[in-house]
Amino acid sequence: MVSPFGQMRNHDTGPPWLIPMLRASYFIPCAVHGESNKSECNMFCLDCMGNAFCSYCLIYHRDHRVVQIRRSSYHNVVRVNEIQKYIDISCVQTYIINSAKIVFLNERPQPRPGKGVTNTCEICCRSLLDSFRFCSLGCKLGGMKRGDPDLTFALKLKQNRDPFFGGSESDESSTPKKIRRTHAFNRLMDGLSIYSSNNDGAESSGDDAATNISPATPPLFNHRNARRRKGIPHRAPF
Repeated sequence: MVSPFGQMRNHDTGPPWLIPMLRASYFIPCAVHGESNKSECNMFCLDCMGNAFCSYCLIYHRDHRVVQIRRSSYHNVVRVNEIQKYIDISCVQTYIINSAKIVFLNERPQPRPGKGVTNTCEICCRSLLDSFRFCSLGCKLGGMKRGDPDLTFALKLKQNRDPFFGGSESDESSTPKKIRRTHAFNRLMDGLSIYSSNNDGAESSGDDAATNISPATPPLFNHRNARRRKGIPHRAPF
């Protein structure tokens, strides 16, 4: 079984299921469920690495890693949130279609780039944004076959920002919210204990007063004994 991190067969071809996925025939009637509705082959199993299959065949791929292939402008695409769990798709331009971010599977040649275009795909010359090098997964694979050492489909594990791995203990962004809330609660309880000890009759120093996070209770104000301000006198009517 292939590792979920995209085990590399060798540096030039990426994971062993990538080329079969790019070459598979999609959106054709399923050989088994061809007479059923919605039986077009738009699924691919990364573990079996066979042919594309329809949604009715999913029962034979339980506990397997399956991605759904979609169609955009007569080209096969896959959603980013599905494929980026298994391979590194950096340097490949992504697009937003139907409110979902996608990448194209194979090259889309464009003989005449648009006016003012300064960046094109290194394989098929498709117009791209300046921050990308390839228009599809297949074109990135072509760039890897040229021997570019900077290109890979292998996922890189993010380094844990724990202090033992070079992180900072004061970096609250890497601390779980539950732990941060616990630390804040402990600091609050420490402040309350200081305030309680200072009110037991002992005089607090300037340092203790600075660390006291609970202000003194203000004296009660008796509104009944407050003198009322006299208003304009009114004479009784005759």
